[in-house]
Amino acid sequence: MNNTSKEQKLQTIIEMERMLSEIQDMDVLLERILTEARGIVRADAGSIYVVEDNNLKIKYAQNDTQLRKLAPGTKLPYVAFSFPITEKSVAGYCVLSGKILNIKDCYKLPKEVPYSFNKSTDVTTGYRTKSMLSIPLKMANGRILGLLQIINAQDEQGEVIEFDEDAELYITHFASNATQALEHAYLTGNMIMRMQRMAQYRDPKETYPHVERVSSFALEIYDRWAANHGISNYEQQKFRDNLKIAAKCHDFGKIGVSDLILKKEYPRFTEEERDIMKGHTCVGAMLFTEPESALDEMCRDVSLRHHEWWDGSERGYPGKIDYTKLIPGEPVPRAEPLKHEEIPLAARIVALADVFDALSHKRVYKSAWSIEDSFQEVQNLSGTQFDPEVVMAFMQVKDRICAINAMWELSSE
Repeated sequence: MNNTSKEQKLQTIIEMERMLSEIQDMDVLLERILTEARGIVRADAGSIYVVEDNNLKIKYAQNDTQLRKLAPGTKLPYVAFSFPITEKSVAGYCVLSGKILNIKDCYKLPKEVPYSFNKSTDVTTGYRTKSMLSIPLKMANGRILGLLQIINAQDEQGEVIEFDEDAELYITHFASNATQALEHAYLTGNMIMRMQRMAQYRDPKETYPHVERVSSFALEIYDRWAANHGISNYEQQKFRDNLKIAAKCHDFGKIGVSDLILKKEYPRFTEEERDIMKGHTCVGAMLFTEPESALDEMCRDVSLRHHEWWDGSERGYPGKIDYTKLIPGEPVPRAEPLKHEEIPLAARIVALADVFDALSHKRVYKSAWSIEDSFQEVQNLSGTQFDPEVVMAFMQVKDRICAINAMWELSSE
């Protein structure tokens, strides 16, 4: 590669790094880092992991060869697993050593290395992992946040080649700056988590797993909705980053509801108490008023509108009121309902994700419904409580929704 080409490549990487610095959600950022890193060196596949205690947990896996076998808009199966960090695995060795590991052929490792390559995924999928570049994502203080692993570099004809010195240079530069973006997202995530804990102290039903599931469900629904509507990649990336965070904030307004109402057990509320409870939507919106960013605007919209009904039923709330005039603890006045596209898209998506999770998990006032019954109920409410196109997108990603749900069920055991 000549000097001009190298300069152009480095300039592209610098632009990618600037774009990454604007992403605020850790999960969205991790997925984007993997996508962009693969693009830099034309890698066919890859994975990205985070360090959790003494384990490596996979966050995202991508494989263009396998993806081409699927229908447009469909994602690869959701993966979620973790394994101990030891030098016996390629990933573990890379994290422990803190060094880049460039393997020419994973099936032909030198006998003297302590690690081995696990071929089980290749055997299951019929894929052939050959070249692999593993890069630890290291913070300025030396702490390793995770691991970026890209697989099967390709030449311009699509043939698998080794990762050369230029590839190492580019990915090392990219990973170093991507880690800075990760540090920023890590701090943002911690701030949101603290706010989640605050809300949980007031309302034990709004647990961390519930909020995280709703956020993950919402992202899957939106990605499919965006594919169905031909949304540009640029617009999709901006929206999904904000949505992932806004979904976690949907019930922050419950901090403005009295404990006497919030923690009341079934049979739940009198009509007046129910109207006071509805005020959590307005209080939540007040937390993000006046909005200073697109994220603030979406957090406000999701907080305020995630209980509106698609068909404009009076069962939805709070409707067309000036929410800033509501005094916390006072009943929400009756108002003309919103309907259809008057309800912001993000709120329509979070509304479905929130109800599905509430149905499929135990609450103090109800037993958990089965997953199938919960899916059926969402379908039953299509066109009334929920936007039919959002329901369609939700049903199209049913396998991923189930996988996310199963992952959280396993982690709670």
